[in-house]
Amino acid sequence: MPLVHRAVASLQLSGDALDPLVITRILGTPPTLSYARGDLVPTGRGTRTARFGLWSLEAAAAEPADIDAQVTQLLSSLPADLGVWRELSVRYALRLFCGWFLQGGNEGVGLSATTLGALGERGIALDLDIYATPYQFSPV
Repeated sequence: MPLVHRAVASLQLSGDALDPLVITRILGTPPTLSYARGDLVPTGRGTRTARFGLWSLEAAAAEPADIDAQVTQLLSSLPADLGVWRELSVRYALRLFCGWFLQGGNEGVGLSATTLGALGERGIALDLDIYATPYQFSPV
């Protein structure tokens, strides 16, 4: 089976009372994107008012997909202290957002036990969006 054609990934913390400056101080890394509840957030059609705070760190896109490398890239710049992650996971929703872009009808990707363990011990949920090209049925 071929690998998923392209993958994007970002580590995201969100919550009503999330202050991006506090999260940046705790994690010691500036986010790729952040905003607080009530901030005006740019959209493709103007702006919207944020309903919750967000702190997001994006990994480099991978072609073909390599989720293990993306997680390693993200976590290597962040604290290894699991106590920090436990405290964050009690106060905020933590997730690894992955966008997987298929080029064909049967592509796949695997996550190593090490990657799954690293996410789990930090309380980070895995959130997948899978985008397929329109399926073309061709009768045989």
